[in-house]
Amino acid sequence: MPGKSFFIDTTICTACRGCQVACKQWHGLPAEKTVNRGTFQNPADLSFMTYKLVRFSEVVVGGKLKWLFFPDQCRHCVEPPCQMTAEDATAIFSDSATGAVIYTAKTKNLDAREIVDSCPYNVPRACKDGTLAKCDMCIDRVENGLLPACVATCPTGAMNFGNRDEMLAMAKKRLSVVKKSHPKAKLLDPDDVRVIFLVTEDPQLYHNFAVASREAFDISRAVALKRLVRPLTGLTGRW
Repeated sequence: MPGKSFFIDTTICTACRGCQVACKQWHGLPAEKTVNRGTFQNPADLSFMTYKLVRFSEVVVGGKLKWLFFPDQCRHCVEPPCQMTAEDATAIFSDSATGAVIYTAKTKNLDAREIVDSCPYNVPRACKDGTLAKCDMCIDRVENGLLPACVATCPTGAMNFGNRDEMLAMAKKRLSVVKKSHPKAKLLDPDDVRVIFLVTEDPQLYHNFAVASREAFDISRAVALKRLVRPLTGLTGRW
């Protein structure tokens, strides 16, 4: 399985949000109006104008208050359910060199709700005309030998990017170290995605969609496959 991958080590993320700002700057995305919602996390969620969002969770673990940070973004799935659901290879496709899952302007011709629902991580977002957008792995930078903007700006080394085999090796090595002090530490869906997170607590404490269940992947792929098979079988009615 060639291509590129991210390794995001949440244990050394300080939630500076440099990655979030760098993403907006590189893609020329406008700022969003934010309000005080009793959390440092802003905006409230990913959107058509926000591809990268550092999520904040204030939780009590083992009787101790902890802040958990999660730099959320598209996971660039190895077998993207959204791409299979789209049917149109010119609207959503996987870059052959990097594995980046790319959305084009032609996504406005797709059923936006179907695409969003097919994503096990609840990432794609649509604008008013139905065009979908998300992280594109800074494919223009990567093709020119540069790191993704979020990785280049990270001051702590929490964000890493490179050849998939190297990132997996780095992630596993770091996990073995972190487990000595955090036995519950784990890598999230490393075999299924190109954005590999290392967390120390229950993934659900970071974000409801931090990890995808095997069932979520299977359901998404099953729906996508049915959409592909249906025109060939000539069947009618609802699946």
